[in-house]
Amino acid sequence: MITATSLRNGTVVKIDGEMYEVTDYLHITPGNWRAYVQVTLRSLRAGKVIKQRFRSTDTLENVTLEPRKLHFMYRDGDAYNFMDMEDYNTIPISAEVVGESNKYLTDGLEVEAEFHEGNILSLQVPNQVTLEVTETTPGVKGDSVSSNTKPATLQTGLVVQVPLFVKIGDKVQVDTRTGEYLGRA
Repeated sequence: MITATSLRNGTVVKIDGEMYEVTDYLHITPGNWRAYVQVTLRSLRAGKVIKQRFRSTDTLENVTLEPRKLHFMYRDGDAYNFMDMEDYNTIPISAEVVGESNKYLTDGLEVEAEFHEGNILSLQVPNQVTLEVTETTPGVKGDSVSSNTKPATLQTGLVVQVPLFVKIGDKVQVDTRTGEYLGRA
C-alpha cells in the first residue's frame, strides 16, 4: 500500500481492480482546509485518462511492474512478435498494446516492455529511431540552404516533414515522442 502523498509521475496503482499509471501529480494545501492530492491517471489496459482527487491520508494499492527488454522481430496480422532478451522466447503482442509505437518499429529495434503477473501492460520505444525514406519528391540543386520542408514517407509508413535536400534512400532520425524529423543519420 502507498499513501496518496507518496504518489509520483510514473507510479502504477490499482484502483477498483484496474491498473493506472500516474501521469500528473499535484499536492494542494488550500489554507485552512485539508490537504489533498490531485492526480491524472492513465489506464494501462484501455488507455483512458481520468482525473482523481485523494485525501492526503488515503492509501492505494501499489503495483510493481517487471521491466524487460524485447527485440522486435516481425508483424503477423494483428500481432507484433518480439523476442525476450532474457530467455529468447517469442512473445506476440497485440496491436492494441503496441498502439502508436507501431510507426517506429523496425527489425531488431530494442524496446522496453513492462509486465505484471506475466501479462504485458505497456511498450516503450526509444526516444529516437533511425528510419529510411522510401518516398518523397526529389530535391533540386541549391535546396540545402532553404528552411522549407516537404513530406516524406518512411519505411514504416510514417509521414514526416523533412528538409528539401532529403532524398529517397536517406536515413533520418525521428523523435518518437513528437514524430518530428531530427536530422539525417
